[in-house]
Amino acid sequence: MAGSLIGNSVAFRTLTEAIAMVAPVDSAVLLLGETGTGKEVIARAIHDTGPRRHQRFVAVNCAAIPSGLLESELFGHERGAFTGAVAQSFGRFQAADRGTLFLDEVGDLPLELQPKLLRSLQEQQVERLGSGGRATSVDVRVIAATNQDLEEMVQRRAFRADLFYRLNVIPIRVPPLRERAEDIPLLIAHFVRRFAERQGKKVEHIPDDVIATLKHHSWPGNVRELQNVIERAVVGTTGPTLRLPASERRVDRAAASSRTLAEVEREHIVATLQATNGVLGGWNGAAARLGLSRTTLISRMQRLGISAGSSLRQSVSQAAVLPMRSAQARVVG
Repeated sequence: MAGSLIGNSVAFRTLTEAIAMVAPVDSAVLLLGETGTGKEVIARAIHDTGPRRHQRFVAVNCAAIPSGLLESELFGHERGAFTGAVAQSFGRFQAADRGTLFLDEVGDLPLELQPKLLRSLQEQQVERLGSGGRATSVDVRVIAATNQDLEEMVQRRAFRADLFYRLNVIPIRVPPLRERAEDIPLLIAHFVRRFAERQGKKVEHIPDDVIATLKHHSWPGNVRELQNVIERAVVGTTGPTLRLPASERRVDRAAASSRTLAEVEREHIVATLQATNGVLGGWNGAAARLGLSRTTLISRMQRLGISAGSSLRQSVSQAAVLPMRSAQARVVG
């Protein structure tokens, strides 16, 4: 198994068994899981342990490329196919010939482009823009990933049913971090070593209370969010013992409380928005702190009924009450 996969929980072992099962075959795989669960890492593990491991692994994020450019990015173009096409260009399909093509966030693929992708998958041929219908044969194994409910999108006609069935030959669910609590200490140690080495530090001790605190987060941003938290902690650590910034010491006892997961997630996002003064983007914005893309964070905020403005107003209101509570505490003490 690829060394980048870390864990020992039941959910993790189930995942690695699925990877071992699909790696030797060429069937299409659809990775299903929340943002930040490491779906690209899983795709690379499938490639690296399969018969195509000596060939290229090519990844494309369907949500990150403007829809007007995505067709050329995937299939390539001929010189003069459009304004600015000054030379022939191979697409990602040809770049992945004899290897693996990873289509991340495939649910964001424009509807008008889906028939061409389906044809390429079925025929193992691509037609570059401006080629006049001339097809080029390719030998590509496709692994797709999404954090969306494609079946529901098919019902809404937002995603083609035939393409869904073509991609969904072997579905693999990637578990969220909250279902892998036993793996959190292993992941913490891994990320501490990685970031300490990058920053030229010697962080040799991780306190038990730090591990306990991090194990009780709900982690809406999953492994990516944990990675970001540990990187910030290592940056702020000056000695051999890992120090967790005060802003990260929000203990979430979700398993022991009667709150719903949505309530826990909402509270965590609101607290992060307050810590960033409502800033969503940027290297230190709420999205980065949660390990989410800005668009995913906005989508979750809309689903949970959160606005950055209301979060800040709540923060100001709480700040006005705190001095009174502190004074009462001093009198009682």
